[in-house]
Amino acid sequence: MQTQVKQWLEEGTIDIFLGYKMDRGHLLPHGFSLENLDEIADLVAGPARYSLEKVATHIAGIDPEMKIGILARDCNQRALNVLYIWNQLNPDNIRTVTVNCCPSSLKAHADCSYLEPEAPAPEKQRTGIVSSLSPEDLEQMDPPERLSRWMNEFQKCIKCYGCRNICPVCFCKECSLEHEELIGKGTLPPEIPIFHLVRASHMAGRCVDCGLCEEACPVDIPLRLLYRKVNEIVKNVFDYETGSAADQPPFSILGDKVTLEPKPMNPVNPSN
Repeated sequence: MQTQVKQWLEEGTIDIFLGYKMDRGHLLPHGFSLENLDEIADLVAGPARYSLEKVATHIAGIDPEMKIGILARDCNQRALNVLYIWNQLNPDNIRTVTVNCCPSSLKAHADCSYLEPEAPAPEKQRTGIVSSLSPEDLEQMDPPERLSRWMNEFQKCIKCYGCRNICPVCFCKECSLEHEELIGKGTLPPEIPIFHLVRASHMAGRCVDCGLCEEACPVDIPLRLLYRKVNEIVKNVFDYETGSAADQPPFSILGDKVTLEPKPMNPVNPSN
């Protein structure tokens, strides 16, 4: 890996490589460049997981022509495919060093366990949603019980935006979760379940099941399971595997232009 990255930098194939470096005992994301070529000796894969592709989108936003190399685990590659589809990154400017390490159900023949859930506490088992469950397991619950358990999870939210900020495929310039008419400011917990359902709807056809949102959540809301459910709907309706390739998503059938003629909203007559 180090030899490949050094060669790319020396040949000008890439301008920067996003990987990991040990810094004061902590494995942190780092940008390796020709100017600090000696640091390549410190480049490691390691167990740390960050959304390096999100860093790449910020770099590309500043300099769209910059050639970027990325250490890409399976979830990173799925996210890159989504970002290519949504024109957030140019695949011609991206080079990857791949690491197969993914336990997600979106990746066949995965061979390790970064996302193995911890044993749930008794109270979470009694009143909440255990993250090791599958969407099919939740469907077996009575709807009132399932709703009650999800609401117990959502009410723990402190609206830190950690799930959005770490997400590699959250790239909107204006975020609906900060729209005052949709999500009110200054109240905790945020209005539930609107806050989490808005984000879940935006994850349909985008979530790459990396699990970083759940890792970032300070109150242990099973977000990955929620987004797996919306992706399951996309799969069932459109037969679309999110991030499996850089092909157009099913929503592209809607086209680029609005063809419906807008109609004025008529006031409701209270007497009717």
